Amino acid sequence: MRTYSFQGVLPRIHPSVYAFDDVVVIGDVEIEEGVSLWPGVTIRGDKGKVRIGQGSNIQDHAMLHSDPDSPLVVGRDVTIAHSAVLHGCSVASGTVVGIGAILLNGARVGESCRVSAGVVLGVGPLYPSRSLIAGTPPSALMTLSDSDVAVLDETAAEYRQLAEQYRTGLRRLAVPGHERSETWADA
Repeated sequence: MRTYSFQGVLPRIHPSVYAFDDVVVIGDVEIEEGVSLWPGVTIRGDKGKVRIGQGSNIQDHAMLHSDPDSPLVVGRDVTIAHSAVLHGCSVASGTVVGIGAILLNGARVGESCRVSAGVVLGVGPLYPSRSLIAGTPPSALMTLSDSDVAVLDETAAEYRQLAEQYRTGLRRLAVPGHERSETWADA
């Protein structure tokens, strides 16, 4: 993971966070205990605050950013799937944001929701807890059952276990003919 201060503001990252080596974290970012950050994630707190709650996972190539009047807040045990974009929004605890979803400034998602893949949420109503959010334009299509919410919780737990497997079992390999020079490796 590469971390950068911005205008004297340093990221605050709990020591238990698992982060892949190409993750970038800049500025006013707070990442709590047990979070996992997967390949290609970028988190920019250069214009406003970004907060990521305990046990959440931010998957491959997700982009998180904020604006001065629109902080980005991710609750506890949230799953942000591959290539999602979160910008100045709030996502409450236990929610799963699907692959390629885009949540723009002012979007507000309640606890234990499922945001479908590819959905674009802008400023508008607070999507109530336990909602399935889908469609164009998006809407809360139904209230999730207890078993639906259990699946959301299992997703966050699965990624905490996967992060531990990566922490102990991932090894960088040298591929013959593709060795990096010292200069490139240090860049």
